[in-house]
Formats: sequence, structure tokens, C-alpha cells
Amino acid sequence: MITIDNQQVFTETSELVDPAHTALVVIDPQNDFCAEGGIFARTGKDMSTFPAAIRACARLVDSARAAGVRVIFIQNQKLPNGRSTSPAWLRFLTVRNGITEEPEVCLAGSWGAEFVPALQPTASDIVVQKWRSSAFVGTNLDMLLRVNGIRTVVCCGFITQGCVESTARDAGFYDYYPVVVEDAVANHDPALHEASLLVQRSRYDVMPSAEILPIWEARAPQLSRNA
Repeated sequence: MITIDNQQVFTETSELVDPAHTALVVIDPQNDFCAEGGIFARTGKDMSTFPAAIRACARLVDSARAAGVRVIFIQNQKLPNGRSTSPAWLRFLTVRNGITEEPEVCLAGSWGAEFVPALQPTASDIVVQKWRSSAFVGTNLDMLLRVNGIRTVVCCGFITQGCVESTARDAGFYDYYPVVVEDAVANHDPALHEASLLVQRSRYDVMPSAEILPIWEARAPQLSRNA
């Protein structure tokens, strides 16, 4: 920790991810994005990197719960018949990718919007529904973090250059310390994944789960990282 402008600033990983003030934000681990039967898989997206990232997310979630880290699941949503989309948002979702009609990705109430089996919230977790890439836009996430005394937001989930990067950036803009877990995020394009992580490393902390898990496990020694 160092002092800048009379304020104490975290500099060590152990300070950043201290369970006393850290939340693990699990972004969009949903069937349409991550499962073989989801819309992205059915449209031919490369799903090869998702199983390892899902397993890494699950290890983080287990460790976080045992250490007393607040776990927050983010669930992307879309209402039918365009009730939650605008022309500008539709251009982002469709026209930029050469699509003339938006598929019903994460349609509210559908199987595609549900969380994958390996990443299910429990009664102790919080679920926040969102309607845009960033989990902060149009949601109560900032309020929930503040009332729980959170200073650091550890991000994992999907998709690297989309909802993960958008949420991590906004976490910093809302005056939280953003941390992105590089082996617990994934997308369908390795080039975009690496480009996103390169940009994110220039702005905030990006690290492997192996740097975080021992710190959390020290608060919960009964949990083995290899379990």
C-alpha cells in the first residue's frame, strides 16, 4: 500500500482481493453463451475455450464462498418483441456483424438465459439481471456493492471483450478496484480474447486465478485448491 494525495492506495494482490472488501462478479455464465446447445454454439461459434474457463470460474466461486467473499452472478436478459432494445443497441448486436435479424439470445425466461449447470447461484449469492454489456448500466449493482462494503470487484465469466471488459471498465469508473481473472474468461475468437486482455492489462489488474485462490484459501484452509 502506498499513499498518494493523502489517500492509501492498494498495491499488493493480497490487499486488492482481501475477502473483507472483495466481491466476485460472475458475468453471464449462461447457456446461450457457453453451452453446446446454446445459440452461439448453434450458429457455429468456436466453443473450445469455454469448458476450462467455466471450471476456473467454479473454483473461484467455491473458494470465494468459503472465504466469505461476496459472490454476485450477472444474468444477461432480453425481452421479446424488442421491448428492451433500441435501434442503436440493435445496430451493435446485429448490423455490425452482418445480421439482419437479431436472434433471441438470452431471452428472459428461456433455457438459453439460464445459468450453466456448473455455475449455479446459491441462497447466499446475489443475482443481478442486466440489459446491456456492462453489469453497471441500468442495474442496482453499484448499490449492492456499496451496501456490502465492497472496494474490489473481481471479474470472471463471458465474453472477454464484451461484457467482461465493459463491466471491469465501469467498475473502475465507479471507483472500485477492478481485477480480471485471465484464465476464468473466454470468448469465441482467440485474437479478440488476447487483444482485449492486452488492453485491459494496460488499465487495471489482470491476473490468473492461481494468484487469487491462495489468498482466499488462507481464510478457508479446509478448502483445497485441487479439490
